[in-house]
Formats: sequence, structure tokens, C-alpha cells
Amino acid sequence: MQDNIYKLKGKIQHYAWGGYTYISKLLGIENTNGEPYAEYWLGAHPSAAAEIILDDGASVSLLQFIQQDPNRVLTPAIQAKFGELPYLLKVLDVREMLSIQVHPTKENAIKGFESEEQAGIPIHAPHRNYKDKNHKPEVMVALSETFWLLHGFKSAAAIESVLANTFELSVLLPLFKKQGYKALYQLVMEMEQKDINNKLNTLIRKELHKKAEGLLTKNDPGWWVAKLYEGKEAIENIDRGIFSIYFFNIVQLKKGEGIFQKAGIPHAYLEGQNVELMANSDNVLRAGLTPKHIDVPELLKHTIFQPVIPEILTGKQIERNVLEFNYPCPVPDFGIHKIEWEGANQYTAYAASPEIIIAVEGGFIISSTNGKNKVIKQGEACFIIPNTEYSISSSGRVLLFKAFVPI
Repeated sequence: MQDNIYKLKGKIQHYAWGGYTYISKLLGIENTNGEPYAEYWLGAHPSAAAEIILDDGASVSLLQFIQQDPNRVLTPAIQAKFGELPYLLKVLDVREMLSIQVHPTKENAIKGFESEEQAGIPIHAPHRNYKDKNHKPEVMVALSETFWLLHGFKSAAAIESVLANTFELSVLLPLFKKQGYKALYQLVMEMEQKDINNKLNTLIRKELHKKAEGLLTKNDPGWWVAKLYEGKEAIENIDRGIFSIYFFNIVQLKKGEGIFQKAGIPHAYLEGQNVELMANSDNVLRAGLTPKHIDVPELLKHTIFQPVIPEILTGKQIERNVLEFNYPCPVPDFGIHKIEWEGANQYTAYAASPEIIIAVEGGFIISSTNGKNKVIKQGEACFIIPNTEYSISSSGRVLLFKAFVPI
């Protein structure tokens, strides 16, 4: 009889913006080299596929495991629709601000990918925009007590207020009033580097002074601008992404709150830890605050130039199981639930699709009619084959996140 629940070991990404303690402690790894632990990937993306741990201790990549029997591991319907595990689950520890970015729609991702293929741009070339044909909508839920991010353009009134009350940016106010969001953003994104330096040098120094004097909070754009330049002797070749910090909504999420980011919404993570779920893609169009490739014309083509009111997701309790909370995602690729309790309890469910469950706080025992019971410790994860009824039990504090395909 084949097993239907497997331990899953993810892949760590040591990006420079990552923190040094959260993910290493979560995984029970001593960070002796002082490396940044930025992301922990649990999925079947070809660049960093997680590993299925077999009962004999051997391992196989989740990508290979799926390819060996896709109808069993994915279901025939998911295999026909997506041809792969359509989601990628991650844990992130954001110490420094991530790049300002936008993701394309699926239709535009296909066009962009095929165009770059025809142009002969190698798939791993640093100047390549489209690594695959997929869109990359994503949802995140805060794990830290607070999580900060940029999400979409502010209201027109808020942008006018920022421009009017920020001397170095006030010259942009007439343009915005007359021509709107796209004209404003295109101007600063296409601005010559010397003009960016001239316009922002004094502003950055003012923000550094204000932050040092305790005159700014994290709700102020200047707090984040100052954080970028604290401790730097010279302020030169200033990143054009600075403008976005003034133009976008600064959003604070509390632990357990989430937000969904669809194609075209400009965004950037600022600080904190989260669990993130996205379509299985690596297509990112960047606007600044990164040493990676920036393609301004391509980014402008796919950005939604409209004000956004951030919709904070609090997790809706599921009627059939009071221990489970849903964060609605308007895409067919993925769904995410939080499972949480204190003290002795048991959770039962039926996996209609391939599921990945990660223990963020506490551990648990998972069992099903097929296969052996699995003990999942804090920081560990498991992969559940479709058409499996299972139960989870634990006697302590438990915080789990479950990724699945909503079929």
C-alpha cells in the first residue's frame, strides 16, 4: 500500500535582504556563518524544489515525485489544467526592504516569455524578465507581531498632500493634478540619474535628521527612506525606487492578518516575517531598490495606475471546523488556510487536492488510513496526496498553514 502523507523538506534562500535568526530558529538550524536566511521554499519550482522524505530516510525532489505519477500526486483535473503543482509556499524573513515590483497577468506572461524566447535571451540571463509562462498572484499572512509593506498607489488626495508638503517633490504636483498617476510615475521612473540625485539628495538628508530626532514613525515614508541610508557615508546614485515609497500605500499588518496582491499592483515588502503563497512562477518586473535587472518600459506596461484601498484579510472562520480560517484568494491556482488552537485538540480534514502543511508554532501528529503516523515538529512540513482523509492532533499551542488547490 502506497503512503499518502510524506514529510517535506524545503529549500533555504540566502538573499541579502533576509534576517539572520527567524528562519534558522524555525528550522532548528544554528546560523554559525551569520548568513541571511531570507526565504524557505516549499514547492516544486524547478529552481529550488522541496524534497519528499520517504519512510526509509531516502529523499526525492517533489518535482520528480510529481512527474513519476502526476495523476496520483496532482489529480487528473489539476494535471490537465496546470500540468504542475500550481502553487509555491514560502516563509519569509524581511530585514531590509525588497525591490519595488509588479507581476504580469497570465496572458501577458505568455506573450513576454515567447517574445524573449524568440529573441534568443537565455532563460537564466540576468536581463531576462520572463522566466516562465505563468502569472504570479500572491497572498501573504503576517507571522511577526507587525509586518510592513507597500501596496498600490495612494488616493489622489493623499498623493497631492505628499507632493504639496514635501518641498523636493512639490514641483511634481501640477503634473499629477493635470495628467494623473501614469504621467507622474513615468516621469520619475524615466528620470536621468543626475536629476534623481539632485532632487532626492537633500530630501534623504532631511529624512535622516528627522528619524534621528524621533520625528518619524513607520507610517511615514521618510522613516523607510532614512532606514535605507542610515550609516552610509555617501549618498550618491540614488535609487529611483525612493519615489515609490512616497507614492504607495504604507500598510501595517498585525500577526494573523493578510493581503492579496494581484497582477499589476505595485508593491514591496518592508519589514517582518510572513508566510507567502503564490502561483508557481518567478516572473517579476522591478522598479527599483534592487541590484537586479530593472526594465522600466516593461514595468510601466503592466502597472495598474489607479488608487488602491488595501483590503486586509483577517481570516474567516470555517463553519465546518472552528479551528480553521480561510484567506480568500480570487485565483484558481491556490488557497490558504490557517489552523490554530491552544491545548489538546484534534483536527480532521479531507485533501481533495495536493496539500502542504507547515508547522509555524508547535508540532503535531498526522495520521491517515494509509501509511504510518508522522510526527511533524515545529518548522517541519508535510505533503498530502489528494483523496486522503487525515487527522492532526496536538496537546499544546499549534499554528499551522495549509496550502491547497481550490477544486
